[in-house]
Amino acid sequence: MEFLLLGEVQVWAGGRALDVGTPRQQAVLAALAVDAARPVTIEALVDRVWDTEPPAEARNVVYSHVSRIRRMLRQGARDAGGAAPRITRRPAGYLFDVDPDRVDLHRFARLADRGLDPRCADPDRVRLLGSALELWRGPPLGGVPGAWADRIRNGWQRRRLAVVVAWALAQSRLGRPEPVIADLSDLVAEYPLAEPLEEALMRALHAAGRTAEAVERYAALRRRLADQLGVDPGSEVRTLHQALLRGTLPAAAPAVPVDGPVPAQLPPDVPVFAGRDRELRRLDALAGAGGPGPATVTVTGTAGVGKTALAVHWAHRVRHRFPDGQLYVNLRGFDPTGTPMTPAEAVRSFLDALDVPPERLPASFEAQVGRYRSLLAPRRVLVLLDNGRDAEQVRPLLPGAPGCAVVVTSRDQLTALVAEGAQPVPLDLLGPAESTELLARRIGAERVAAAPAAVAEIVVWCARLPLALSVVAARAALHPDFPLAALAGELAGTGPVAGSGRGPARPMLTSFVGAGPAADPRAAFSWSYRQLTPPAAALFRLLGLHPGPDVTVSATASLTGRPVAEVRPWLAELARAHLVDERVPGRYGFHDLLRAYAAELAGERDGRAERHAATRRMLAHYVHSADAADALIDPHRDAPPEPPPVPAGVVVERPVSREHSLTWLTAERAVLLALLHQGAGSDSETWHLAWALRRFLAYQCHWQDEVDALTVALAAARRTGDPGREGFAHLYLGATHVHFADYRRAGAHLRSALDRYRAAGDPLGQAHAHHLFAWMLEQRGRAREALTHAEAELALYRAAGHLVGQARALNAVGWFHSRLGDHRAAIEYCELALSLQEELGDQFNLAGTLDSLGHAHHRLGRHAQAFAHYRAAVTLYRSLQHRYHEAQVLNSLGDACLAAGDAPSAADAWRAAYHLFSGLRRADAEEVREKLARLASAEVRA
Repeated sequence: MEFLLLGEVQVWAGGRALDVGTPRQQAVLAALAVDAARPVTIEALVDRVWDTEPPAEARNVVYSHVSRIRRMLRQGARDAGGAAPRITRRPAGYLFDVDPDRVDLHRFARLADRGLDPRCADPDRVRLLGSALELWRGPPLGGVPGAWADRIRNGWQRRRLAVVVAWALAQSRLGRPEPVIADLSDLVAEYPLAEPLEEALMRALHAAGRTAEAVERYAALRRRLADQLGVDPGSEVRTLHQALLRGTLPAAAPAVPVDGPVPAQLPPDVPVFAGRDRELRRLDALAGAGGPGPATVTVTGTAGVGKTALAVHWAHRVRHRFPDGQLYVNLRGFDPTGTPMTPAEAVRSFLDALDVPPERLPASFEAQVGRYRSLLAPRRVLVLLDNGRDAEQVRPLLPGAPGCAVVVTSRDQLTALVAEGAQPVPLDLLGPAESTELLARRIGAERVAAAPAAVAEIVVWCARLPLALSVVAARAALHPDFPLAALAGELAGTGPVAGSGRGPARPMLTSFVGAGPAADPRAAFSWSYRQLTPPAAALFRLLGLHPGPDVTVSATASLTGRPVAEVRPWLAELARAHLVDERVPGRYGFHDLLRAYAAELAGERDGRAERHAATRRMLAHYVHSADAADALIDPHRDAPPEPPPVPAGVVVERPVSREHSLTWLTAERAVLLALLHQGAGSDSETWHLAWALRRFLAYQCHWQDEVDALTVALAAARRTGDPGREGFAHLYLGATHVHFADYRRAGAHLRSALDRYRAAGDPLGQAHAHHLFAWMLEQRGRAREALTHAEAELALYRAAGHLVGQARALNAVGWFHSRLGDHRAAIEYCELALSLQEELGDQFNLAGTLDSLGHAHHRLGRHAQAFAHYRAAVTLYRSLQHRYHEAQVLNSLGDACLAAGDAPSAADAWRAAYHLFSGLRRADAEEVREKLARLASAEVRA
C-alpha cells in the first residue's frame, strides 16, 4: 500500500487508487501520514484540520474520520492481499503504524538527505536527487484546506527547490548542462523570484557555452525583483553576474546558494615577514593538490616559532585561489588559561560566518557539523584552524569538499591527522641567516650589517625564535641610538640593565624550546620585562590571571585595584614594549606565550593572597558590570538575588542606555563566557554572572552559549544547595531547548524548574515556569493546554501582587483565547493587560499586547482596529529598537491589510518586514518573500 502526499492526497493498493474521502478526511489522513510512526495528539489533529477555529464537535468529527480511514485501509489490504497499516490510539495520541518509506513524502526526504550529504559523489548525487524529484506530482497535500496544510506545502516546496538546485549544480559539474537548461527553464517560470534556481540556470547556460543568455537572464531577474518586490538580486547572483561579465567564472565548484557576504576572516598579515621560503613553497604545493577530499596541511612546531605568522602570511598570498571565502578560528589549544575552544563553539562560529541565522542552527553538534560541511560542499574556501590542541579537536572542523583547503597550526604533531592523509609542514627554529634577515627587516639592514657579532649574539640568546627576536627588534627600533652590542649584553645578562643594576635573568620554561639558557626564549621576555617600571611590571604579571582574549582599561583597573587614570600609562608602557598590543581601541591582549610567562611571574613574585584578591576584583568587575547592563536591557526584570559585595578598588562599568548595554555585552561576551568556564570565583559569583548574562544571550539568539552558561550555573547552584537558583537554571535551559525544538529536554527542564521553585516556596518562579510551559505547548500546536498554563501563571502573579507579571499573563491568556478562536474573550483580557502596562510604563510588554489585540481584531474582521493596534505596536517596537519584533508585527500587519483588500498596503508592510528580517539574517525573511511573490503573481493574473 502506497500513500502519496506530494500532489493530491492518494492511497494506492493492488494497483488501484482508494477513495480517500472528503477534504477534511484527507486532512486527517495527511496529518497522520506526515508524522508516520510517530504519535499525533488529538489536539494537534484538531488544530491541523481546523486551524484556530474548530467546531465544538471537532473531536467527535476526528474520531469519525479516523474510523473511516481504518475501514479504507482494511478494504485496501484485502484488495491487495496483504496486512493493513494500523492506526492505534496511544496515551500520547494516534499512531499511524506504517513504514515511512511507503509515504512518498518521507521517501523523498530520505533520498534528498542522502543526495545532499557532502560526502556524496556527484554521479550518486544526481541519481539520488533525480529519484527524489521523480516522486513530485504537484503541490503537496493538494486539495487539503487550512493553514497547516499551507505551511506543509510551503515548506516542502522550498525543500524541493533546494533539491532541484543541488541536482542542477551537480549536473553542471559533471558537464551535463542540457538537462538542467531543459528542466529549470520551466521551473523558473513557475517560481520567477527564486534566485537560487535562476543562478543554477545561469551556471548551466555558461557551461553550455551560452554565456550571453546567462547574462540576459540576470538582467531579466533584476527587473522582476525590482518591479515585484522592490529589492535587488542577492550577493551570490550578483557575484556570478560579475564573473560572467569578466570571464572569470571558475570551472570548479560553484558557490552555494546561501545569503550573506563571502567570509573573509583572516587576521591581518604579518607586517614584516622573513625567511620560511621552503615552507611557503611546500604550502603552495600541498594546499593546491587535487584529491577526493579537501587538502589538509598541518603546520606544527614549538610555541613562538612562527606557526601562525607563516599560515596567515601564506593565506593572504593565496586567498585569490579561494573566491568563496576564508574562515579563521583560534582554537586556543594551548591557551595558558587551560580552556581550549570546543569543536562545537568553533563550528557555531563558522556557521555564523556563513550567515546561518541562530534560530536555524540544528540542535545537535553532529547536525551542526553536517550543516557546516554541506554549506562548504560546492565552495572553494580556505579554512585556517589556528592553535589546535589535538586531532579530536580539529577533526570535526574539516570540510568534506575537494575544492577547500585546510591549514592547521599546532604545538602538537597531530600524528593522527597525518595518518589520515593530512600533509605535515614541521616548522623548526629560524636559521641564523633567516634570523638575521628578520632583524634587518625590523631595524634596518645597515644597522645589522654594522654589528655582525652583536647580531649573532642576539640571535643565539633569542634561540632563533621569531617571537623572541620580534621583542628584541621592537626594543632596538624604539631606541635607535642604542648599540646592538649593548642590547646583546643586556640580553645575555652581562651588561647594565637600563639603569636598574639588576643581575642576569634566570632562564625559565626551557621546555618550550630546549635545555640551557641559550635555548630559552624567556631570556628575551625577561629582558623586556626588566625594562618596565615597577607598576607596569606588576600589571604585566596580573594580566596573566585574566582569561582573555582581551581586556579593557576598566577591567585592568579592577584587576590591579588602582584608578583608571593610573592604569592607562602602564598599559601604554606595556604596548610600547610589545608585551601587549592594543587590538582595538581600548582593548588589550597578548600572545599566549607571553600570557603564560606573565602568569608564571605572578606565581613566583606575587603572593597567593594577592593573586586571589586580584582575581576576586576582576570577577566582581564583570559580575556587577554585567548586572548593570542587564538592568537596562529589561528595566522591569524581577529583583535580582543579592550579588556578592563589590571589593574595594573595583571599577564597575555602568552603561547609560540600553544600546550602550548591548554594545558592552557584545564586546565582553567571549571574556564573560571564558570566566564562567574557568570557574575563577565562588559558586555564588559564577551563578550570578550566568544570571546577568543569560538575557543578553537569549535576546541575541546565542542559544548554544546560553545553554553552556546555564549548565555551569546549574552545577554551581547544586553545589550551594539553593533550589531557587537551580530553578532559574532549569527554567531557561527549558526555554532554550524550545528554540532548538527539542521539546523532550525542554519539558524535562521546565518540570524540574517547577519542582525547584515549589521547594523554594517561590510563587513567582512557578509563574515564570508556567509562562514558558505555555509557550512550549503553543509551539507544539497544543493551544488548549497552553491556555491552562497561562491561567495558572495569571493566578500566581495575582496572588503575589506582581503587576508586571500579571499584565503579561493577561496578555498570554488573551492570546491563547484568540488562537482557539474566542477573539472577543481575547480582547477583554488583552485590554486589561494594556491598561495595566500603560500604568506601569512597561513598554516592551505593552507592544506585545498591542500585537495580540491586532491579531484578535483582524480575526473578527475589524480591520480599522487591527491596523491601529498593529501600527502602534510597530511604532513602539521601533522606538525600543526591537527590530525583530517590529518585523514580526509588520508581517502580521501585511496579513491584515491583504484580508481587508488593501494589497498595496500589504506589500508595503511585507516589504518593510522583509528588509528587517533580512538584515537580522532570520529565516522569516523567506516566508515574507514568498508572500510578496504570491501577491505579485495574483496581481499579474488579475
